[in-house]
Amino acid sequence: MEHVRCTPRWILGIAAALLVAGCGDSGDSDSDSSGGAGGTLTAGNGAGANGNNGGGGSTAQFGMGGSGGGETPCENLECQQVDCEGDVTTTISGTVYEPAGTTPLYNVVVYVPNKPLDPITDGATCETCASTLSGDPVVSTLTDTAGHFVLEDVPAGDNIPLVIQIGKWRREITISSVPECTDTPLTDVEQTSLPSNQTEGHIPKIALTTGGADPLECLLRKIGIEDSEFTPEQGTGRVNLFAGSDGSQRYSNALNNGEDFTQAQTFWTQGVFLNSYDIVLLACEGAQNGGTKPQNARQAVQDYTYAGGRLFASHWHNIWFEQGPADFQSVAEWDFNQGDPPDPFQTFIDTTFPKGQALSQWLFNVDASEVEGELYINEPRNTVGSIDTDVAQQWIYGENPEAIEYFTFNTPVAAAEEDQCGRVVFSDLHVSSGDVVGEDFPEGCVTSGLSPQEKALLFMLFDLSSCIQPDDDPPCPPNETECGDADDPPCNGSCVEGCCQAIPT
Repeated sequence: MEHVRCTPRWILGIAAALLVAGCGDSGDSDSDSSGGAGGTLTAGNGAGANGNNGGGGSTAQFGMGGSGGGETPCENLECQQVDCEGDVTTTISGTVYEPAGTTPLYNVVVYVPNKPLDPITDGATCETCASTLSGDPVVSTLTDTAGHFVLEDVPAGDNIPLVIQIGKWRREITISSVPECTDTPLTDVEQTSLPSNQTEGHIPKIALTTGGADPLECLLRKIGIEDSEFTPEQGTGRVNLFAGSDGSQRYSNALNNGEDFTQAQTFWTQGVFLNSYDIVLLACEGAQNGGTKPQNARQAVQDYTYAGGRLFASHWHNIWFEQGPADFQSVAEWDFNQGDPPDPFQTFIDTTFPKGQALSQWLFNVDASEVEGELYINEPRNTVGSIDTDVAQQWIYGENPEAIEYFTFNTPVAAAEEDQCGRVVFSDLHVSSGDVVGEDFPEGCVTSGLSPQEKALLFMLFDLSSCIQPDDDPPCPPNETECGDADDPPCNGSCVEGCCQAIPT
């Protein structure tokens, strides 16, 4: 027999008598004596009942459950979780995409909140995976390397809120009806893609410095961020462009009246300026241009990542590490005399760690790799002599010649893993292909679709956005923890794909 469960699965040891005494049916929200959903809490200005839009909050209403006469161990949507007969639960399934709605994304958190969501704070913030989600999730899961998710044990009923989040990308929708003990598939890409503008949800605050060797700004348009979100820093857009050497210097007349970008040197020499951004992207300028990156700027960039900022640096932005503060210098050895690899260049994915395995599978799934574990790239470079494998992780590399094309590290560099909250991605290749450097933005953005190496960067950008964890740990849903051997660390449930899953009651 199906019945509404008052006790969440992760709460252990609740006596059967309490379950009987505290449980009612799902009830009617207008009835005080039914034991169902009680009064309402509206979570903000989000999606309508059909879930086609998703703003900063949900119009789903959270009510207190109970028996009408006393306290119960469940609250709000917890009280609408249903025990089903047999090996069945109430589920929601679907595929999560980047804002353009064309490329599925890995490691995105999908969850049902039990309370209204908190606002997301802009700027460098030191947060852990456990602290990045709000709304007291009832159930949660992660997307796989096909971008697919199945969220189990979902509360049944009308107007169920669903949150899709990776780092500070967040979209909330409302599902008009979730039937008990069956799957509710979400097939509308408009529901399950990350927001392309602020009316659809929260977009991280992104700064990008342009460069004469890599029109990286065009990639952000191709992944689906709308032109209205590209504004000067004093504007309301979520993406602000800054003028690097020989890169694009201004917006087009059609976009922002031909307004000039603020110079990149002004941007990266001011810590307060840097720290107001969640993500900073540095497009290759064609040279190190050390004169525009004085020591105070190099210190400010490291400080930004140490405060929780996320930094992507392309090719000649290796200067921030080679000639930066001592901690940054310790991450890698540089060798600029190795000569460039052949173009195109056969590279390989390092699959010795969980996310490397995921990248390999994901690139194959999105048709970037013809052979799983291999990736052919254009315009490769070979300036990384070696990395300190105690603090940095190789992702993409070549063998003939030996070359490291992508590596990452968490910051502060010397801190314990649990105290690291910033992240750096270094790419030793020019990412964007076919777009024109130096043109007014977005006039130089002439290509459509993503090349294989642009898809690799898409993966790395969203990984850069995600919560910080050691690279050798598997990503786990927020309500689960990483596990390994029987007692290292201990798991009180079952260890599935490196994640400890609690035993359901």
